[in-house]
Amino acid sequence: MTTRPVDYGSARLEVIVRVAVLGTGLLGSGIVQHLRSRGASVTVWNRSLDKARALEPLGAVVAGSPAEAARGAERIHLVLSEDDAVDEVIAALRPGLADGVPIVDHSTNQPARVAERAARLTAEGVVYLHAPVFMGPSNARTGTGRMLIAGPTATVEALRSELEPMTGEVWHVGERPDLAAVYKLCGNAVLIGMAGVLGDMLAVGAGAGLDADATLRLFDHFQPGAAMPQSARRVASAPIDPTSFSLAMARKDVRLMIETARTELVALPAVAAAMDATAAVHGGAADFALFARRG
Repeated sequence: MTTRPVDYGSARLEVIVRVAVLGTGLLGSGIVQHLRSRGASVTVWNRSLDKARALEPLGAVVAGSPAEAARGAERIHLVLSEDDAVDEVIAALRPGLADGVPIVDHSTNQPARVAERAARLTAEGVVYLHAPVFMGPSNARTGTGRMLIAGPTATVEALRSELEPMTGEVWHVGERPDLAAVYKLCGNAVLIGMAGVLGDMLAVGAGAGLDADATLRLFDHFQPGAAMPQSARRVASAPIDPTSFSLAMARKDVRLMIETARTELVALPAVAAAMDATAAVHGGAADFALFARRG
């Protein structure tokens, strides 16, 4: 059960934690389900009230406004679409926000706007922490996944014992307020980009007459995930001398992939174009990783 110990003279009682969750889409609803399973008292609000009311059978209390949801809460979780909604909802909840109550924002946001928001709210005496997550709705329901959180160490550590059960792992990325937002976008860039590449991989297999299951047998023996950090370092340090895999040879392989797929692809044509542009400047003998280096 989600409780906190309170000392009353010689007595030590466990008091149920009162939490507000604003934004009850797929992820927010999963968070509410997990909090309720642990015994927390949860008040919810959502712009579409039907999504909030769907959580009433779990024991969640539906508020008619962000301020009503915030009133009496000891911790507030935001699970919203992005920055505009975050700013709007924070402004709306402020009349019900008690002094010192932390706002923990799990939305995926623009780092520059997170930095501005954190500075502004801190100056106004509001505790605001950006804490995006790498987790889906099923993870939220079971309290598994990863939460990134940026902000003052003392504030984060005071909340850690209550946040860790929500995700299993809490990574305090540092005190720079926008750093969790940066890492969240970097992580999603990998996940979304990888989905495009994997779609192209399946198309290459299909072009050669393999169904998806047969193509995916590759991963029984070829597991590139472990090499991803090394590959990222290779891109970060490009150009590399001496070259171990030339741009010309890599471009040839991409051509073979596109020819084999014989259909419209998502990622590989853009890779081919970037390789051609890089080769025009640096030559085909350069290390292949140089095509992906920007800045």
